[in-house]
Amino acid sequence: MQTKNPFMDEFAKMTTNAMSLAQAAGEEAKSAFRAQADKWVADMDLVRRDEYEALAAQVAELRAELATLKAAKKPAAKKDDSGPAA
Repeated sequence: MQTKNPFMDEFAKMTTNAMSLAQAAGEEAKSAFRAQADKWVADMDLVRRDEYEALAAQVAELRAELATLKAAKKPAAKKDDSGPAA
């Protein structure tokens, strides 16, 4: 046996609306927090991980090339400069 109580119906509608508003407010707060965090990261001038890894790879290649050039230059720079032959 089910009875219709207008007070209970209104209370259920208000509760449902309040939950919807709370959920919407939570989503709004989350998006505002994310936007603020993105702004903070942009202001800090941070580098993304993939950009860092690409730059680190380039630096490693340049160091290897520099080491190769130094190794190739050493034997040519080493001359026998013991002085004039007498």
